[in-house]
Amino acid sequence: MNRKNFLQSAAVLAAATGFPATGKAFNTGDNRKPVRIPPYLKKGDLIGISSPAGYLKVEDIQSAVAGLKEWGYETRVGDTIGRRDYSFGGTDEERLADFQRMLDDPSVKAILCARGGYGAVRIIDRLDWKAFRKHPKWIIGFSDITVFHSHLNRVIDVASIHSKMCSGFPEDWSKAEQIQVDAILSLKKAIEGEQMKYEFAAAEGNKSGVAEGILIGGNLRTLETLTGSASDIHTEGKILFVEDVGEYLYSIDRMFWNLDRSGKLAKLKGLVVGGFRIKPPSDPEEEFGRTIQQIVLEKTAKYKFPVCFDFPVGHQKNNFAVKCGVRHRLEVKDGLCSLTEIR
Repeated sequence: MNRKNFLQSAAVLAAATGFPATGKAFNTGDNRKPVRIPPYLKKGDLIGISSPAGYLKVEDIQSAVAGLKEWGYETRVGDTIGRRDYSFGGTDEERLADFQRMLDDPSVKAILCARGGYGAVRIIDRLDWKAFRKHPKWIIGFSDITVFHSHLNRVIDVASIHSKMCSGFPEDWSKAEQIQVDAILSLKKAIEGEQMKYEFAAAEGNKSGVAEGILIGGNLRTLETLTGSASDIHTEGKILFVEDVGEYLYSIDRMFWNLDRSGKLAKLKGLVVGGFRIKPPSDPEEEFGRTIQQIVLEKTAKYKFPVCFDFPVGHQKNNFAVKCGVRHRLEVKDGLCSLTEIR
């Protein structure tokens, strides 16, 4: 989706005055404890940067550090930044220890994950969440960080932010594309407690309707790998958003069959389909012959919930921040769609 079709970003607010009370909670709709909303940030707060998954050089986070400081925040760079164990940001033990320190330190008000890649699932079950439960903070990221978003929603009952990470910050704001600037600024709005509202042009294949529910989701492949685990998403009464990158169409078809056959679509309130960068087949004879829209609509044909395509989230420049675990309203209409955080 190009910028001209993105009609309204997080800058457009409806009655967003003041910050909600610390610890505000929403009922999840699946008979568990309500999801807690971490305190929103204020100028001078400390944001930790850690890499629980892939490797990232120290120089690769400098634009993010500079950007956060320009917004008025202090930063603490974790020990995993610049550390490397093949593709990982340090060994499992190093990544575990670094992230645990960020979770336990009450002076750290939010944790910005440096990058995705792969690795969060290798440490998720060894993290101690006791201190975090007492003093929740925002965990921020996307891609492999979907492991945290799903675990926080299903096990810890704390909201989180799906958004760009360190590499998404422009080195020179004056030379950056406006869509990249807008996407990064949506993270600032999210952590500062502004009500998030996105309006965007309707895409081909949309199924009209209105839905309200807790927003959950993230990277589709990662969600699939969590099936059957303690971190597996519970979709009943929820709005699910998905995105992916570097997958063959047949693989995406298989993942949507997994969602359907595991019952995750049956009682869904709404489905939001973000960016999908498709991996082309190496052999033309292996062309799958179906589009993303056809794949999704085939699996959702028997359900009445609204479906929207081309939502600005995913492995792309227009990857805007959304709050996982927070109640939203999805409206899919002819010509225009919207996703609005409910206060």
